[in-house]
Amino acid sequence: MIRRPTRFLAILAAAAFALAPVLAEAAAGGSRSAGSRGARTMQAAPATPTTPNAARPVERSATTPQQAQRPAQGMQAPQQQSWFQRNPFMTGLLGGMLGAGLIGALMGGGFNLGEGLAGFLGMALQIALFAAVAMLVLRFIRSRREAAQTAAGPALASGPVPDAMARGQETFDARPTGAAGGGAGGGIAPQAADEIGLSGEDFAMFERRLGEVQDAWSRGDLASLKRFATPEMVGYFSEELSANASRGIENRVEQVKLEQGDLSEAWQEGSAQYAAVAMRFSALDYDASLSDGRVVAGSREDRREHTEVWTFMRSQGGDWILSAIQQT
Repeated sequence: MIRRPTRFLAILAAAAFALAPVLAEAAAGGSRSAGSRGARTMQAAPATPTTPNAARPVERSATTPQQAQRPAQGMQAPQQQSWFQRNPFMTGLLGGMLGAGLIGALMGGGFNLGEGLAGFLGMALQIALFAAVAMLVLRFIRSRREAAQTAAGPALASGPVPDAMARGQETFDARPTGAAGGGAGGGIAPQAADEIGLSGEDFAMFERRLGEVQDAWSRGDLASLKRFATPEMVGYFSEELSANASRGIENRVEQVKLEQGDLSEAWQEGSAQYAAVAMRFSALDYDASLSDGRVVAGSREDRREHTEVWTFMRSQGGDWILSAIQQT
């Protein structure tokens, strides 16, 4: 016979086990880190002011560690050019001289290899003379080029600030985040890890996707999620929505507002571009019963905050879609 304290602990454990999935899978993405980030799938996104602690590594992904390493291994360092490749003018000049010497030798003119050492030395002297002239020409061209670059330096410094530097000084105003949006928040501020040159429109799209994904998730709208996320992420969302339905609940995420956000990193792999964005957002996040709409977890009045790193991807010229979510 089980004693009362033991029985009480067993009941608590059972209750915690039953409630854990409900509480864990609040908001799109739940409490897991899932998705694919290209060659950086197995790497944690760099810390930012929004996420000073590193994001958790991806726990579930269709990309294996071997697949993630393959693109990096395929990026070979450019081969160093030979002296002849770096100096095409000299290559052409020496080739012409050699050709002329050989033709002259065959035709009986110019130097004659049959004359022995004197003919060979005469040929070497001609090559040295032409090489010296070519070096002088190259030095002259190089000096003119360096002088032009030096003169252009002050003009560039006093001209318009490059777009990437200008973006570093901005804080993009927050907009209502899609159908679920509302209010003004902190916006998304770019950081220095931008390797592809993101624009203000890109950051506005990231913020808009936050609201669109949460709104489609709340409605259980897989058709809309397919427009905003990769098939892999849609598959994870579908599993979680099915799990919620089997428990007789639906998770609602309403009035999403971005409180603070910044870029963690942005990079390119072949024709695909990736951007990891750290976002702290608040929303009305609660679970409602499918039978009567009664709130069984969370609150319709009290806002709840989430801090996550969302990685977006796109093919060049395409729209950004969600490819991974990492918890912090």
